[in-house]
Amino acid sequence: MQCFVFAAESNLLLKKEGTYSCGKQPKQVVFSPDSKYIVLPLLDENGFDIFSVSEKKVIKRIVPLNNKNTGFAEGIFLENKKSFLVSQMTTGFLYEYSYPDFEFKRVIKTKGVWSKFIAYNEKYNLLFVSNWISNNVSVIDYDSGEIKAFIKTKAAPRGMDFTDDGESLIVLCFDGSTIQKFSVKSFELLESIYIEKSAMRHIVVNSKQDKAWISDMFHAVVYELNLSDFKIGKKYYVFNNPNTIDLLNDHYLFVSCRGPNNKEDYTKRSPVNGKIFVFDVLNQNKVCELEGGNQPTGLDISPDKKLLVFSNFQDAAIEIYSIQDEQ
Repeated sequence: MQCFVFAAESNLLLKKEGTYSCGKQPKQVVFSPDSKYIVLPLLDENGFDIFSVSEKKVIKRIVPLNNKNTGFAEGIFLENKKSFLVSQMTTGFLYEYSYPDFEFKRVIKTKGVWSKFIAYNEKYNLLFVSNWISNNVSVIDYDSGEIKAFIKTKAAPRGMDFTDDGESLIVLCFDGSTIQKFSVKSFELLESIYIEKSAMRHIVVNSKQDKAWISDMFHAVVYELNLSDFKIGKKYYVFNNPNTIDLLNDHYLFVSCRGPNNKEDYTKRSPVNGKIFVFDVLNQNKVCELEGGNQPTGLDISPDKKLLVFSNFQDAAIEIYSIQDEQ
């Protein structure tokens, strides 16, 4: 399947490379810094998969410390530390591995309940971990692994990102229907936006740090947030349950949409497969839709900007597309 996009000053070509099997319920997909591997935290397995881009297959399942619990949610590479961290909701642990050899390094306890998203602030050498059930963010000194503070948030914090050159942290509160901005130095609340009944999941910030985009699963929309005045501007309407988002060259916004919930239980297969939307955020228009599998959830663009990957949560599979963006 191919998707040709002709924007004002560029040509974007997405070409499907294939669909590949992995472990059960791939919650997130994250490329390694060298774009050679994709790591897949698995919600319904006791570890995470390592997918080789060149071999086009899962080459390793890593099970931390002979762990028997499931619930692996999110991962992050710290390029300056040559390491990879993955969160486990069921234990509130972060497991750290060296990169590129994926050798176990240590366990970090978040002391939160249902730890999900991990963000790293290189300026202050701090880890921030959102805790879904305890309604707070763990602030952890990277070197020691010790808790420095807890930031109290609205209900069910999830996605996070930094602005103001690392001085501010934005936290999305899924059940609290609120976007909150905190000081990284003092941890005090600086600004807040409440959107009734919203269920905000993921945030990305552009390189200029003047705009951010936020997915809202309830309203099936992605908000464009103007960071200068902290107000919502443009709204991009998408398919049911938008999940993970990513930016390509500060030009194209990719959105994974899980699709409608199963009437019996949202954790079961959706009655309709999901979609991937692509928007031109410079010209503020939709340029493409890709067909996904059952519940596209995780999504990432490779650091070399040559590949798009997203996970089909209920299919135990990932899909990979090649990218050509001729500026």
